Amino acid sequence: MATERATNGEPAIQVDGLVKCFGDVEAVRGVSFEVPEGRVLGLLGPNGAGKTTVVRMLTTLTRPDGGTARVLGVDVVAQPQRVRNIIGLAGQYAAIDENLTGRENLRLVGKLSHLPAGDIGVRADALLERFELSHAANRVARTYSGGMRRRLDLAAALVHEPPVLFLDEPTTGLDPQGRNELWHVIEDLVDGGTTVLLTTQYLEEADTLADNIVVIDHGSVIAEGTAAHLKARLGATTIEIGFRDDAAATTAAELLASVGGVERDGKLLHLHVPGDRGAGSMLETVRVLDDARLEPGSLVLREPSLDDVFLSLTGHAAEDGDADGDGTVKTRRSRRQPRAGRAP
Repeated sequence: MATERATNGEPAIQVDGLVKCFGDVEAVRGVSFEVPEGRVLGLLGPNGAGKTTVVRMLTTLTRPDGGTARVLGVDVVAQPQRVRNIIGLAGQYAAIDENLTGRENLRLVGKLSHLPAGDIGVRADALLERFELSHAANRVARTYSGGMRRRLDLAAALVHEPPVLFLDEPTTGLDPQGRNELWHVIEDLVDGGTTVLLTTQYLEEADTLADNIVVIDHGSVIAEGTAAHLKARLGATTIEIGFRDDAAATTAAELLASVGGVERDGKLLHLHVPGDRGAGSMLETVRVLDDARLEPGSLVLREPSLDDVFLSLTGHAAEDGDADGDGTVKTRRSRRQPRAGRAP
């Protein structure tokens, strides 16, 4: 089983100037980033940005044309087999044998990973229980639902207990319940010390799971930071103020121009302020209205989303169907805040 860990405080994943060309197309152009041990990095970007190509290079499936990459200090080009021994990979599509049972799939991976014979069955059964697949352990995988197949695929990536896990759009095709279940599994793995690099087609997924986010476009890194930092720096906060009559809305629109940009839709005002000034601008709005003795019928603060970040950085929202095989970036309202940062 994989037992290597980062040493001397080094990042679990180090990428420096990574380059990959396909003919005349430069798919990845000098990408650099680091992932501390025990953290989650969300790799995001619009269609064809190069996310999957980066993952393929880091997992030794594609040889880079330039730059360096290390996993737990091991060079992915110089020592590819050693890297394979310490990583797990779950791609966009479940890589399982549909003619084998769930238990047989995991036992096969255990044999291919050269686990001790006496450990293979124990490890397979433990993973089946962990991923709530014990009831279907003896059913052939082709009878599994989409969510069950994704869980089995992730279980297969964990048979040899890798300290670093690469997840390339792991929840693609899952319904909301299946997605939530897989999120909880990923969170548990990270809480146990696993380092995760995650590409995703769901912006909410990165907002929920990632400690840090790297945004790439046309093969280059164009932004990096926490979800909160990116939204505050690049998104616009909107304060929506509703009034009961047109006269009050007209007066308020004139007064609130000193706070931010005002758009009016009948009796509803949209006050746009920088993302890092949301709370302060809300207080200022209340003071301005109170001084003018204007009582709004509604007052709502709408924080920027990661979709706003995409739009600000790339000039367009993400679309489906990309040459890099990255999939579609979609957005949902985040149900909860990302986890607090953990010490590496």
